[in-house]
Amino acid sequence: MLSNTIKFSSKIEEFIVHTGQHYDDNMSTVFFKQLNLPKPDYYLGVGSGPHGEQTAKMLLDLEKIMTSVHPDIVLVYGDTNSTIAGSLAASKLHIPVAHVEAGLRSFNKRMPEEINRIITDHLSNYLFCPSNAAVENLKREGIDKGVYQVGDIMYESVSHFKPYALRQSSILRELSLSENKYYLATIHRAENTDDPVRLKSILEAMQQLRIPVVLPLHPRTKSKINQFKLADIVSSPSVKLIEPLNYLDMLAIASKARVILTDSGGLQKESYMLQVPCITLREETEWEETVQHGWNHLVGSSTQQILDTVNTIQLPKEHPPLFGDGKTSQKIIDILIKDFN
Repeated sequence: MLSNTIKFSSKIEEFIVHTGQHYDDNMSTVFFKQLNLPKPDYYLGVGSGPHGEQTAKMLLDLEKIMTSVHPDIVLVYGDTNSTIAGSLAASKLHIPVAHVEAGLRSFNKRMPEEINRIITDHLSNYLFCPSNAAVENLKREGIDKGVYQVGDIMYESVSHFKPYALRQSSILRELSLSENKYYLATIHRAENTDDPVRLKSILEAMQQLRIPVVLPLHPRTKSKINQFKLADIVSSPSVKLIEPLNYLDMLAIASKARVILTDSGGLQKESYMLQVPCITLREETEWEETVQHGWNHLVGSSTQQILDTVNTIQLPKEHPPLFGDGKTSQKIIDILIKDFN
């Protein structure tokens, strides 16, 4: 996240800071191993907690690191609490901020991620947008300087690792699944997990699906299912509850699913990139382009609406390249090198 371990053309040195916001092995450490990423130079070990507490801990530690390292620029990614903490700490120290995945908007400020995106974009000096829609969103907010449409970094990752995942992963065999004969589902957003009515409605839909649904359980979701006494719903034979998957297993299982049901912004994108229809368990999305082209369907949490959409969904005839050409990282590096030279 900061600028010494990775070198690009001997012109850029990078320090990597892992805040520890995601601390489960299958949601953190394994990514570094599978994607062959360098070990972080700093690990903050923030862990879970209320948004204010988590962000404050990050701010304290990031400010110390930045003061010690004196980076020329701070890169932040996505829309997490780590993103807003990194951009705030850098801005207070007058260090330029580069936001990768800038310009996304769900237009729902009840989402913590939306607040993180908006503030980070307005603090950033470099705004690396994944799509044309993201550029337009920034224009509407009066941001038109330092904006670059570079495509989506996730598309580059999916394109590179999908063949490897299909060769290496044995997840379908381990779960006795056949291609196109199961659904993949994920639930983790607070609007769904923290509302017992919404969570129950979503789980009841999964219980009634005609073919098996694989549900990797996010720690928050697992906790809320127990808290709201909903375990009997997901004990149905039609629902396969499993632990969170590593990146390659998730990529393999997503690419062979009939339909993906999710409230994750990242998985919405991945489903489009993998050409798998997506049903989004929310009323809005940051990835409106995927809805416009018929690959993504917003259904909320209604049991009947989920079932009706799953049972009538069809593959669209067209699949335009919404997220670039798979060379996003090189474009970002070229822009930064050119500016600093």
